[in-house]
Amino acid sequence: MDGGDPVARLFHLQSSGAAARRATFGLTERRAALARLADAIRARQAEIVAALATDFGKPEAEVVLTEILPLLQEIAHTSRHLGRWMRPRRVRAGLSAFGTSAQIVTEPKGTCLIIAPWNYPLNLALGPLISCLAAGNSAILKPSELTPATSALIADIVAETFANDLVAVVEGGKEVAEALLALPFDHIFFTGSPEVGSRVMAAAAKTLASVTLELGGKSPCIIGPGADLAQAAKWIAFGKFTNAGQTCIAPDHVLVHASVAAPFKAALRHAINRLYPGGLASPDLTLVINDRHAQRLTHLLGEALDMGARLVTGGPSRGRRILPTVIEAVTPEMGLDRDEIFGPILPLLIYDDLPDALARIAARPKPLALYMFEKDRGLVEQVIAGSTSGSVGVNLTMLQFSHPFLPFGGVNRSGLGAAHGQWGFRAFSHEKAVLRNRFSPVPLLFPPYTARVRRLIALAQRMLG
Repeated sequence: MDGGDPVARLFHLQSSGAAARRATFGLTERRAALARLADAIRARQAEIVAALATDFGKPEAEVVLTEILPLLQEIAHTSRHLGRWMRPRRVRAGLSAFGTSAQIVTEPKGTCLIIAPWNYPLNLALGPLISCLAAGNSAILKPSELTPATSALIADIVAETFANDLVAVVEGGKEVAEALLALPFDHIFFTGSPEVGSRVMAAAAKTLASVTLELGGKSPCIIGPGADLAQAAKWIAFGKFTNAGQTCIAPDHVLVHASVAAPFKAALRHAINRLYPGGLASPDLTLVINDRHAQRLTHLLGEALDMGARLVTGGPSRGRRILPTVIEAVTPEMGLDRDEIFGPILPLLIYDDLPDALARIAARPKPLALYMFEKDRGLVEQVIAGSTSGSVGVNLTMLQFSHPFLPFGGVNRSGLGAAHGQWGFRAFSHEKAVLRNRFSPVPLLFPPYTARVRRLIALAQRMLG
């Protein structure tokens, strides 16, 4: 480790205090740290709103709804339940451990790295930090360079709230991230794309750090023949077009049953017009993060239209402001069908039989979320049992992310591990097995293996069936 490197010095400062922190950073101290963070978020709310408006034009109500309230709920939930999560758990002994007492004791992993994305730059930076502190760790936090105003504000909030041997922020781009990943952290929490996630995992393998990867993918949404179409349209329009579609669990595309395709399209047009009256002039439209991403989305849409896709609604853009857009007649050759869209463009695909829709989903990488709109419980259960995804939302979208008693995470290409609530606490904790001998009879089976010992071993084998 280069002692002259400020990033390395910061890591060394935190890691050198890990042993002392285990003894001094108990329940009271952890709750106090979380309370200070909640106070800072409340006190700086106006600055948070301004920073996110500067970075990508988020309306104030959306900032409160998607960035601030989830953090305050996570802190309140974690503080309320932390004592129980930290308490050693007694477990029963099996035959081989007769005469012993067993516990599972949670302890901090140590020094952790949190790499946050740009799409929800406050929520997805400080959310993992809540779990990290609750588990008793220190953290170095690297916000996204694509949201510079929010990144600078996060750095200021953290510096004002915590000593840098407990929490510190390191700003910068790809080079800074690579320098951090070269350090021997005890745990790395990364939120971002599957492509970058694989590089994070490869870097973690060099130091054998554990990882939590919150990634993404093409989250499908199925409209069944018995769906409440007005309800489905409202939830899908909200889930897809909030934050200009730049949400890892937004519906990427909709598979709609042929029998309800026409009325669903009409319901979706109506829902979009109700959510965003005025079109491009709506003050509630969030901007695409930067010109490069806006050009990528414009290219994907133009390519699809050139190849025969048809607009259902939307389409026009004004720089980084893109109208909520729905498109049909999308084919596998189009980029919109191949790549995660991560923007306000929603393809509609028609299916005739549910097994065909499930087969299409199964042929793709496992998504972070899957949504189903249908009144028939049998069809809903068929989708849940017949698909694999990080989470399933039935007759809603997005809400599973903020449920405090549910794990949030992906599977395979959409993620590794889980976050939020108790699952976030466990992600940043080591669960240590503790076994105490009271009157174990196992020494009766020690060598030499006399006839008597062999009879006892045979007896144990018979008892195990």
